[in-house]
Amino acid sequence: MRKPRDFDSELKALEQKARTLRARKVQQLGELAIACGSDALTIEQLAGALLEAAGANQATKEAWRRRGASFFRKRGEARDRDGGNTRDPQARDGAAQPAAGDAGA
Repeated sequence: MRKPRDFDSELKALEQKARTLRARKVQQLGELAIACGSDALTIEQLAGALLEAAGANQATKEAWRRRGASFFRKRGEARDRDGGNTRDPQARDGAAQPAAGDAGA
């Protein structure tokens, strides 16, 4: 005779896995916001930009996708060069370059 399945324990395991995945997604979203510099925006500016992005046309979204893919490729190359230390501000794209108008500072 076969052993009956314990659906309750399987369901609990799936719920735990879903919680873990949601937590990882939130953490990665925060890391992305910091990596691309959007943490410097106010919450209203960030919300406005995201709302604008959600309503953008397909051609604009495709251009953003290509730019994002390039961003991640550059970060991967920087991580390879510095041995994986992406927390170093100098390793972040654009962090070591002065902003426009800061040349005299």
